[in-house]
Amino acid sequence: MKPFLRSQLERYAQRLGELDFLLSREDIMSDMAQYRRISVEHAEVTQIAGRYARYQQREADLAGAREMLADPDMAEMAQEEITSAEAELLQLEDELQRLLLPKDPDDARNAFVEIRAGTGGDESALFAADLTRMYTRYAATQGWKVEIMSANESELGGYKEIVLRVEGDHVYGALKFESGGHRVQRVPATETQGRIHTSACTVAVMPEPDEHQAITLNPADLRIDTFRASGAGGQHINKTDSAVRVVHLPTGIVAECQDGRSQHSNKAKALQVLQARIQEKERSERAAKEAALRKGLIGSGDRSDRIRTYNFPQGRLTDHRINLTLYKLLQVMEGDLGDVLQALQHAREAEQLEELELSAV
Repeated sequence: MKPFLRSQLERYAQRLGELDFLLSREDIMSDMAQYRRISVEHAEVTQIAGRYARYQQREADLAGAREMLADPDMAEMAQEEITSAEAELLQLEDELQRLLLPKDPDDARNAFVEIRAGTGGDESALFAADLTRMYTRYAATQGWKVEIMSANESELGGYKEIVLRVEGDHVYGALKFESGGHRVQRVPATETQGRIHTSACTVAVMPEPDEHQAITLNPADLRIDTFRASGAGGQHINKTDSAVRVVHLPTGIVAECQDGRSQHSNKAKALQVLQARIQEKERSERAAKEAALRKGLIGSGDRSDRIRTYNFPQGRLTDHRINLTLYKLLQVMEGDLGDVLQALQHAREAEQLEELELSAV
C-alpha cells in the first residue's frame, strides 16, 4: 500500500476515537442537527476504519505465514495462507482506495435525462429516440422507474427533444458521465443510395434538486404560459390548455411539460425541470472554470464535448474520453450499458486517486 494511503487511513482510525467520544457526551442530544451530522460521519468513518483494521490484520497474517515457510511441516499450510492473504489484501486495498475518494453528494439522487436532436435533421431525431430506448432499457435492468416529463416528437417518430425523470438508487451517480455530444454513423431509413450519414444528439444528465435545498425561484422572474398539448395522447389531447411552459427570465432557461393530465401537475413538473436546469447551468460554469485549470479525463459534461460515436456499419461504440472501443453496439443500444458506465466510473476514480495523492504531497 502506498504511504500516502496508509497515512490517510491512520487519520480515520484516530478520527473514529474522537467521534466515539463526542457521541458519548451527555449533552450531544441537545443539538439534534449536530447529533445527526456527527452520526453520519461516524457511520462513514467506522466503515473505513473497520476495513483498514481488517487490512492490518491480514498483513499480520501474511507476515506470520511467511515465517512459517521455514518449517517443512508447516510449509504447505503457510503457502495456502500466503495466497489467501495476498488476494484479500489486494481486494481490501482497492476497496479502501474507493472509500477514500471524495463523494459527490448528488450521486445518490434521482436524475433528469434530457436528449436533444442536433445536426442531421430527421435522422438525428430518430437517434434521439434510440438513445431514449437505450437509457430506458438500462433503467429497467437496474429496477429504476422512468417517467417522461416532456417530449417534442418529430414527424417520423423520433424526438426533437425529450426529458426523462429517472428514479431509483444512485441514478445520477451512474448516469452523470453521459452528458455531452453523442454521434451516430449509419445508413438512415430514408437514404435510397445506401450512403452512411453522420448525425448527432446532445444528452444532459441533471440531478433532481432536493426539495428542501432547491433554489428558490422568484415568481417575478418567471413567465408561465399555458397551451394545448400536442401529439399522441387519446381524447384528452387538444381539448384543454393543460400544457405548461415556464421561462426563467434572468437566464432565458425554458422548461415545459404536457405529459400530465392537469395543468397543476404539469406546472409542478416543469418547475422541477427548470430548477434542475438552472442548477446544471451553475454546475457547468464551475466545471468550465475547473477545466481551465485542469483538463479532466472525463471532461466537463458540456454539450459541445463530443463524447461518443455509435458506428452501426462496424457495430462499434467508441467513447473518446477514455479511448474505450466495444464491438457490441446492438447490445448497448438494447440497454447493455454496464461495461461503458463502469469503465467511465473507474477512469474517474483513477483521476480522483491521482488528485488525492498530489494533494498529500
